[in-house]
Amino acid sequence: MTRPDLAQQVTFLYAEDTEASWRFYEKTLELPLVQDQGTCRIYAAAPGDRAFLGVCRARAPRASDNPRVVGGVVFTFVTPDVEGWHEFLKARGVALPPKPEYSETYRVTHFFVTDPAGYTIEFQRFEREDWPEV
Repeated sequence: MTRPDLAQQVTFLYAEDTEASWRFYEKTLELPLVQDQGTCRIYAAAPGDRAFLGVCRARAPRASDNPRVVGGVVFTFVTPDVEGWHEFLKARGVALPPKPEYSETYRVTHFFVTDPAGYTIEFQRFEREDWPEV
């Protein structure tokens, strides 16, 4: 049997203060709003209508602030212009590390920010030939 195709991908994040999170993704990151479902908004995370980020009203408080525990999330935007995103967010007053860093272990240039709901958001560029070109 042939595996059926997957056409699109959506990651859902949950926030207690959805208004603050929606402002962050709409105004600070300027992600295009694709659909407003009332308690959940879905944004285009990349061109081509293939990857999306949903930000929804949480039904309970977060279990942990550590994104690397079971159930934790790090949402990564892959971009060829990590430095440009760093400057863009710096100009908007987002708390940032001093500059993007290179990870020898993963061979990526990246930096992390925290959204209003406490999620870790990463901006990353792969520095390796075995990753699909953006």
